Amino acid sequence: MIVVKKIYLLLTIILFIPYCYGQAFTIARIHYNGGGDWYGDPSSLPNLLEYIAENTSIIVEPNEYQIKLTNPDLNNHSFLYMTGHGNIRFTEDEITILRNYLIKGGFLHADDNYGMDDSFRREIKRVFPSKEWVELPHDHSIFNSYFSLPNGLPKIHEHNGKPAQGLGLFEKDRLIIFYSYESDLGDGWEDPNVHNNPLELRESALKMGVNIVWFALTQ
Repeated sequence: MIVVKKIYLLLTIILFIPYCYGQAFTIARIHYNGGGDWYGDPSSLPNLLEYIAENTSIIVEPNEYQIKLTNPDLNNHSFLYMTGHGNIRFTEDEITILRNYLIKGGFLHADDNYGMDDSFRREIKRVFPSKEWVELPHDHSIFNSYFSLPNGLPKIHEHNGKPAQGLGLFEKDRLIIFYSYESDLGDGWEDPNVHNNPLELRESALKMGVNIVWFALTQ
């Protein structure tokens, strides 16, 4: 029965994504204002998308899509991503748009690249004033949705001695924002010669990226 369910899920993913979104899956990187480097880790998303294509049945567009929240094309993208080292600032219109996008079924992965935490939390509090971050336990399904990562979110780079945390915001029972905090996943996705991470560490970052995408598309 378990094998049958897995085969059914696999077929669902293969057939569902292209028809639902009218295109192959890709990751839409948010181009935000405020002065932070929204464009950070430029090789990270193409490498993650390539890894997804090589290791799963998801049909992907190999290049990331860069988008402002006010772009009318936003709702054609099921998965948003943001990162950076500096300040983030949303306009009032962007606050409303992002709230509606997430409530209506969209998903955001934010990756703390060391330096965006304060402004990111401030802006998300403007989006959802009544919601609180929840730390996801290591046995949460986002950590084993495709690959098994029993230790939870991998720690790619060490900066200030804090553990990596996978934080979530929920709309009812649905995870709408996953925040990889104190992990630096994007650095782990970059070209190997950028940070010279050990192969097993880079592999763990890519596997976590696959898990986030798979979870977002199947939860």
